Amino acid sequence: MNLIHRTLLAGLGLLALAACGTESAKDRTRPATDPHGTQAAIPAPPKKNPVDGLPGMPPVLDPKDVYAADRPGRLSPVVKDFPSRVYVPNSESDTVSVIDPKTYEIIETIRVGRQPQHVVPSWDMKTLWVNNNRGHTLTPIDPKTGKAGKEVEVHDPYNLYFTPNGKYAIVMASLDRELVFRDPHTMKRIKTEPVTCYGVNHADFSLDGQYFIVSCEFSGELLKVDTQRMKVVGQQKLPFDGAMPQDVKISPDGKRFYIADMMADGMWVLDGDKFTEPTLLRTGKGCHGLYVSRDSREMYVSNRGEGSVSVFDFTKNKLTKKWRLPDGGSPDMGGVSADGKVLWLSGRYDSEVYAIDTRTGKQLARVPVGSGPHGLAVYPQPGRYSLGHTGIFR
Repeated sequence: MNLIHRTLLAGLGLLALAACGTESAKDRTRPATDPHGTQAAIPAPPKKNPVDGLPGMPPVLDPKDVYAADRPGRLSPVVKDFPSRVYVPNSESDTVSVIDPKTYEIIETIRVGRQPQHVVPSWDMKTLWVNNNRGHTLTPIDPKTGKAGKEVEVHDPYNLYFTPNGKYAIVMASLDRELVFRDPHTMKRIKTEPVTCYGVNHADFSLDGQYFIVSCEFSGELLKVDTQRMKVVGQQKLPFDGAMPQDVKISPDGKRFYIADMMADGMWVLDGDKFTEPTLLRTGKGCHGLYVSRDSREMYVSNRGEGSVSVFDFTKNKLTKKWRLPDGGSPDMGGVSADGKVLWLSGRYDSEVYAIDTRTGKQLARVPVGSGPHGLAVYPQPGRYSLGHTGIFR
């Protein structure tokens, strides 16, 4: 290429650069137009999720309803082919009774470790973990086949939860006085957080997943735990002599936590963010388990000491009904069917399980099982992931 050609090309390049760089700030902010001169639509910026959730946590679907993913029949592709079953851990028989909810009959009895307390769906919903508290093991059950796998050694697994991002399993080591953060698949110990209260047992997470509230059964206390730091950041004694807090559930709008107390015969209502002193709402003798309806309007409260279920209306902020089991009973832990029509509860002291119509409160069935039935799981249930216990889904 000769000197004249190089000079011409360089000049053209400078002209092109000048054309790109001479647009004024006013021109840059002017709306784009199509070839006919009409103004083109400017794409709206993507909406930012209003909830700043725990890193890695699936986004909150509805900031006004933490249970928005739990609507009737809305099963994840992960679980949609699993057979519908009710898994009942019999603490004193060292077995799990498997009930067909259509026939109310036991179709299988699985032998597990010593003193199974709860059947817990894993975060990814692919496994059911049986908490063998005194056997110091977890038994995995494949909910697709109903077959139990090889036990995994885990010390003092009274209850089991999962962080909302699926990063850790949290073992409630009740007698060890520890919260043990583990790998959610292998259950390898990652971090141990010692606690000074006694009897850590139940929990639930805030709307954004940044913290969770834990009940301490034997010392009548509550803990507030930072999820990401895996550290206790708050602790308080309940204002009731002999308090014995049990199940924990967050309100649909995320503003309050409800903590069942079997000695105070009611639910404590707690502002989790502020973690100030809660107030007591009496429900019935031996208040124990808390289960939210599929439309997020009501919560079913099992009163183990009087054989009843109280119904709390979130929108009205009050108790509206009480269902009494015919011939009494000891309704304890359980869950709601996938379609929302049946509440299943174990009868802790009566070696039986109750099926209750959620529209009428009528007892549909009373199924004999092993001795000391406790944290039964209805499975599968709607939701995107599990936070543990007998089935807390988001």
